[in-house]
Amino acid sequence: MFISLEDVSFLLKIPVTGKVVAVENFARYTEESRSDAIKMVSNLLGFSVEEAEEEVNISKGLTVRKHWLKSRWCPKAGSRPRNYPPVECTARAYLLYLLSCTLFADKSGSRVSIALLKLLEDLDDVGNYAWGAGALAYLYRHLGSATRVQMSQIAGYLTLLEGWVYDHIKLGLATPNAKYLDYVQPRVCRWIQKHETVANVDKLVAIRRTLDRLRPSEVTWDPYVNLRENGVVHAMAFYSGTIKYMDVVEPYNPERILRQFGHVQSIPDPPYRPVEAHRGPSANKYSVKYLF
Repeated sequence: MFISLEDVSFLLKIPVTGKVVAVENFARYTEESRSDAIKMVSNLLGFSVEEAEEEVNISKGLTVRKHWLKSRWCPKAGSRPRNYPPVECTARAYLLYLLSCTLFADKSGSRVSIALLKLLEDLDDVGNYAWGAGALAYLYRHLGSATRVQMSQIAGYLTLLEGWVYDHIKLGLATPNAKYLDYVQPRVCRWIQKHETVANVDKLVAIRRTLDRLRPSEVTWDPYVNLRENGVVHAMAFYSGTIKYMDVVEPYNPERILRQFGHVQSIPDPPYRPVEAHRGPSANKYSVKYLF
């Protein structure tokens, strides 16, 4: 079992097909990429070149700080009023903040990738990107690195992972949302998100034991059987290849989870092999590269 593009489509109601969520030549910090980042922050968010350069220097990378971005549009109570940037800049700032807090959340919880801003340059084109496929590739990569020794954090949109678990595995942990409107809201809104503390170790151990003893009869293999139009699985679900977010490329092999689409599982072809892989015991030794 794994999270499929169909899961993302039903759970989040965001596009899983379209333009690739990637920006070329923006993966590494160089003088050229730094200069491009400063220009983007200035031109697309309405900051002066000096303000943009100062923030990029403070961030020491191709990112800006979330609280710096938020302070521009949400000043503290009692502070002097400021001249707000044009509405297009405000829309980009909101989308940039939203994406960095949800689909592409990093481990710091305080940084925003400037590369995402490049994809928001043309606001009329934003809806043409495969945001769902990008979010899934990003989550795949961090699920892989989270299994390494000494790793204590995970990045990615964990609400997607949580919703997928509630949809497929009967653990009795989900709290139903009485206000959920089927066919209107994303399916992930069926449940009320709860915040657990790390101190609740006993509950975590109990969940792990339940998962270890899980039987096939306790799994809902195809929770969308009654939601698909005429009961037909969308062709998108059977795309087999790789999916991408920026420089992250991950394999996607739906032929290995046919039971999740209501089909009988056959013997699949061998999985895609990476062109380069280092899976050392510690997190900083984990590096896997696939062709896109």
